Amino acid sequence: MPFAIPAPDASAETAARARLDGLVKPLGSLGRLEDLAAWLSAAHGVVPPRPLDDVRVVVFAGDHGVSGMSAYPREVTAAMVRVFLAGKSGVSVLAGLTGAKVRVLDIAVDWDGADVPAEVTAHKVRRGSGAIDVEDALAEGEARTAFEHGLAIADEEIDGGADLLIPGDMGIGNTTVCAAVVASLLGLFPEDVVGTGTGIDEAGRARKLAVVEAALIRAGATKDPFTLLTALGSACLAATAGFLVQAAVRGVPVLLDGVFSGAAAVVAREIAPGAERWWLAGHRSTEPSQAYALKALDLEPILDLGLRLGEGSGAVQAVPTLRAARAILADMGLLADLA
Repeated sequence: MPFAIPAPDASAETAARARLDGLVKPLGSLGRLEDLAAWLSAAHGVVPPRPLDDVRVVVFAGDHGVSGMSAYPREVTAAMVRVFLAGKSGVSVLAGLTGAKVRVLDIAVDWDGADVPAEVTAHKVRRGSGAIDVEDALAEGEARTAFEHGLAIADEEIDGGADLLIPGDMGIGNTTVCAAVVASLLGLFPEDVVGTGTGIDEAGRARKLAVVEAALIRAGATKDPFTLLTALGSACLAATAGFLVQAAVRGVPVLLDGVFSGAAAVVAREIAPGAERWWLAGHRSTEPSQAYALKALDLEPILDLGLRLGEGSGAVQAVPTLRAARAILADMGLLADLA
């Protein structure tokens, strides 16, 4: 499944940096904003970059067979889908401040969802996933199916006018899955990547650590991303990976959120090397596996607010920073124009 990933425009980045150096300020005095402005110029192929008016968050929802590792019961996933639809979730509130749109999709929630709008379940792959310490997460072929749904979802958003995409997540137990996937792919020890997730105590973390250890032993070593997703991942993780890949294929910037999109991103890069050039890290999660994922991707988070909610909630808070980066290129004066 080869993917043609375009390269960001290096000449636009060079032109952006030249303009930044000529603005009415000391060289480099706007720090990271200057790097982001140049990155956006390369992504858009023009200086200044286009406005980021149409920002879209897609929340990939699904249950996991290891949901007993969480401080919350599995039923919370389905309940939260309704909260997203009501516009009352954390990401919904935060996205509203930036004008971002939030869309929730049931990829693998363990319910029938008969009373929600049909578009919410249009990309559903299965109900829940296997308990990865004792069985594969997915059946044969489901990882590719979910990945292809992710490709289609990205196309839907981009065809609708999206300027910037943010992958969100909702699924009790997903940090356990992310820890296992990142540890397997990057060759890390479970102790390195297992965190406290929703706020479990040390006894809970010990149980979570044991699950990840057992899952890694059971699955064995593999570098094939679809084998990995089948054994240790989930349908929503595979769909998120597809979403990230297709955004890169289409040349649309992505703001990664926390631990879930970080795990999906390292898998997506294995499937489509070079796709990571179209992604930024919106914020630093408190979950340790995200730090390893971002290091592997050579991405530095824009914000560090100690967040661990998920949903895309951290990334949406980085949107104003990206808009500020664009504004300095678009609106600041030039030293050469001073009288």
